[in-house]
Formats: sequence, structure tokens, C-alpha cells
Amino acid sequence: MKRIILTAFLWTGIASALFAQNDPDRIVGVYLATYEGEESKVSIFKDGDGKYTAQVIWVKDKYDEDGNLKVDEKNPDKSKRNTPCDEIVLIEKMSYNSKKDVWTDAKIYDPVRGIKANADCSFEPDGRLKVRGSVMGIGMSVYWDKLE
Repeated sequence: MKRIILTAFLWTGIASALFAQNDPDRIVGVYLATYEGEESKVSIFKDGDGKYTAQVIWVKDKYDEDGNLKVDEKNPDKSKRNTPCDEIVLIEKMSYNSKKDVWTDAKIYDPVRGIKANADCSFEPDGRLKVRGSVMGIGMSVYWDKLE
């Protein structure tokens, strides 16, 4: 009887892990992101079309030396250069690939450099979100810690 209960318990745990791995909404939440000396919080949410967006919702140092709110001055889209630093959209239209367990088919915007790159996101074994951007085969990864 103990063997049956133990086997059932193990299979339940394995099944839970497999289902959790293929849950595309597990990326939804708030993350702490540190990049180029800037600390911010990023919200990833699901859009009405089933795709995912990542947007800055808080920046530790959101004011410059003169007390002015920092804006997205390097954005290649001139209409977005007055966007407050704590409202910048970093990733849009990201979709989930269940076969590879990765969120992909999106562009990531780097407000520090003012460039866009191809983006992929995946979870590391330690639970951190790996956010990888690449342009013409040259890439860089950053890691975000989920807060909520």
C-alpha cells in the first residue's frame, strides 16, 4: 500500500511540474530588473490578443541631477521620446512556444542604448527569467527576478 501511495505521489509531482512548465501565463508578474546601473520593476502582462508585453512600472532613480523626470530620449521613434522612464514598453507581442518552453517572436527595446533586438525569454532552473536580446547573431542576456 505504501508503494502505491508513494508512486501516486511521485506521478502527481511529475505531472504538476510538466503542466506548470507548459503554462504560458507563468511569465505574468512583476520582476526586478537591474541593467547598466539602473534598477527598475517590469510588469509582464497578457494582452487581449494572447500575446505578452513587458513594461517598466518603477525606476529607482527616475529623476536626473536637476530633479527632472527622466524620459525615453534615445527612442528611435521620435513620438515616444517624452515617455516617462517608468512607463517604457520594453517588449511587445511576445508569444509562447510550448515545444521549446520559451517566449519569443518579439522585439526588445533597450532604452539605455536606444536600440531594438530580437527577444527570447525563458526561465532558469533557479526561477529567474532569462531575457535575451540579439541583433545579427550577437546577443546579450539579462536576468530578472520575479517579485509577484
